[in-house]
Amino acid sequence: MLIENSFQVDAPPDRVYAFLLDVNRVVGCVPGAELSEVVDPTTFKGKVKIKVGPVTVAYAGTARIVDRDEANRTATLSGEGRETTGPGNARATAKMKVTEEGGASRVDVSTDFTVAGRVAQFGRGLMEDVSKSLVAQMAACIKAKLETPEIPAAEQPAAPPAEAPSSTPAPPAPALQSKPVNALALFWSVLVARLRRLFSRQPAQPR
Repeated sequence: MLIENSFQVDAPPDRVYAFLLDVNRVVGCVPGAELSEVVDPTTFKGKVKIKVGPVTVAYAGTARIVDRDEANRTATLSGEGRETTGPGNARATAKMKVTEEGGASRVDVSTDFTVAGRVAQFGRGLMEDVSKSLVAQMAACIKAKLETPEIPAAEQPAAPPAEAPSSTPAPPAPALQSKPVNALALFWSVLVARLRRLFSRQPAQPR
């Protein structure tokens, strides 16, 4: 199934492109995503959670940056994962392009994916609406992070003096993650949007 999405960010294209390929930063903007391991600069392991009321579906898998062209600001990513508590699985290949548009940046993402298991029961129309809703959440987060001017290094406050090393080892850093997707709320928002489009297309009744 091929789904295409796009959004705009009021920031320079090079800055947007670099952010999207910085997995440690962008993972916090992907709904339900958790980064568990950086295998190498192009290979990452993580999880994605979708919550429907008391039921949570989680996928664990690996994502890779298989191609990147910084001159044209394009990249291709692939990922595959399996349900952590069921037989379902998912595979996807996403092609991304960042272009300058009206002094801002336009991000186009084309995703070709296949799913098996519980989420495979949803039709294409609903999957497209859910995808658009998730991308909208991701775009809002990216806008919040990038649509603020960068502080030059010379103007940043000086770092506090380093403390003497402690004999007690510091606890390990927690895995980077974002909030799980509340799919029940997402479903209702998608349903309302579809009903609005349905009624807006109906011709007016003659008097």
